Parts: sequence; C-alpha cells; structure tokens
Amino acid sequence: MDSGFFTFFLPLTLAVMMMGLGLQLTPKDFIRVNQFPKVIFLTLFSQLVILPVLAFSICLFLELPPLLAIGLMLLAASPGGPTANLFSYVYKGDVALNITLTAMNSVMATFTLPFIVNLSFLYFMTDQQQIGMPIEKMAQVFLLIIVPVCVGMAVRNAMPQIALQLGKPMRLMSIYFIFALFFYALFRERANVFDYFSAIGIATALFCFLSLLIGYLVPYLAGVPDQQARSCCFEIGIHNTAVSLTVALSVLQSTEIAIPSAIYTIFMYMFSFILGSMLARQSAKLALQNKQEQSLNHNKNTI
Repeated sequence: MDSGFFTFFLPLTLAVMMMGLGLQLTPKDFIRVNQFPKVIFLTLFSQLVILPVLAFSICLFLELPPLLAIGLMLLAASPGGPTANLFSYVYKGDVALNITLTAMNSVMATFTLPFIVNLSFLYFMTDQQQIGMPIEKMAQVFLLIIVPVCVGMAVRNAMPQIALQLGKPMRLMSIYFIFALFFYALFRERANVFDYFSAIGIATALFCFLSLLIGYLVPYLAGVPDQQARSCCFEIGIHNTAVSLTVALSVLQSTEIAIPSAIYTIFMYMFSFILGSMLARQSAKLALQNKQEQSLNHNKNTI
C-alpha cells in the first residue's frame, strides 16, 4: 500500500484534477449551494445513517466472518472521497455541492467513524477495541481538495478566458485518469483478486450498487434537481477508501479488515462508470426532447 504510486503520483494527480474542478467554479456556486439545505441534509443523512444500517444488514444477511463484517462497516463509515468530485465533474453534476459535502463529511467522519467501528467490534468480536481517527489522513483530504480548487478558482477569476479554454481538456484528462485508477487497482490486486472476490465480492458489490442507487434516488425522489442528485449519488457511492485502508492496516493492523475496501475500490469505479454513462445518456435524451419541443412550439407561434 506504500508504493510510489499511492504516496506521490496519485495525490499529485488528484491535486491537478482538483485544480481542473476549480477552473469551473466561482464563489457564486458556493453561495448557491447554501440555498439548498435539504440537499446537504439528505446526503449527509444517507451517508452517515442509511449506509451503516445498509452495511450492517448485508453483514447479517450474508453471515460474513467477523473481521470482514467489521471491514464492511469501516468502509460504510468512511467519508466520500475526492474521486467523487471527479465523477461529478465528468458527468456534469454540481461540483461545488460535492466539494462542500466532502469537506463537511470528512469533518463529521472524524467522530462517526471511530464510533461505528467500535460498535462493530462490540457486536461482531465480543471484545472492545478502541480506535482513534488518523488526523493526518483527514488533513490530506482537505489539502487534496481545498488548496488545488482555490488555485483553480483564482486562475478562473484572474484569467477567465484561459480557464474556459482549459475546461474541455481537463475534463478529458479526468476521464483518462479515472480509467487509469480502475485498471491500476485491478492490476495491483491481480494475484489475490479471485480469493478476495469469493470471500467478500457479493457483499461489496451489493453495498456499492445500493449505495449509488440510494445516493441518486433519495434526493431525486425528494424533488432535488437532477444535477444535484448526481452529485449526491457519487458523493454517497464513492468512498475515500484510502482512509478505510489506512485505518484497517495502520490502526487496526488487520489485512482481513482491509479486504472489503480493496474490493470496493474496483466495484465503485466500475459501477460509477456505468451509472454515470446511463445518466449522461438520459440527460442527452431529455435535452434533445426539450429542444424538439421548443422548436415545435416556436414553429407553431410563427405560423
């Protein structure tokens, strides 16, 4: 887990991608987010309450071994990752909302993650093991998000034309980067991938699929606009597995607890690609229908 890719290249590349997000943002975007407290409440409630309940139900239903069950609960308690912002960026969600939610959830996870994991130990292991949250990991989340985004916003403010011209190339680079992440994760775990999948594959796939589905349907059915519902979907379905892996391997010192997070990394990229593509096609179809209706109405008015 301590390869050069994860310790240097991945954070650096994520920072560059976050700067690309900042190029698309202005301070007005964040002011607008404050006008939609319902969206923030629904997303945080889904991530902090519904997902742990969902993970716990899956553990009981599939009768997972204790350490794997704790690993799934740890995954459910981890905050949304910076990659959620990238998916929202690529598939035209509300990026400002994603950034706000990631920052808020990262702070709240400092308290909720140890609480949920401690309860999991009490239930599944019958003996209590207290843990604390690695503060430096949470600080890294903020640095990867806030600083590059602020740089991008500063460039947008100082040189708006250049920022707009860089928008499309940065979006394409983001798509290539996400693909690279997915195939790298698959390649890196190739030796153990079949053993891992047989042990926890069904549980993590089910949890990933339902997380993304809940993330989109809960706000959408509550009347939240489609763009913000997409942001909630990726924010809830894409976890910061770097945090859960760090807690499992460094704090709890258990490779078995880390397995669900490792497998989830593969599923969350694959399912997010599929869902993002479906939502993009749906939006394109709706946009075409609206354009045809407007054209038809215009022709009627002209006649």
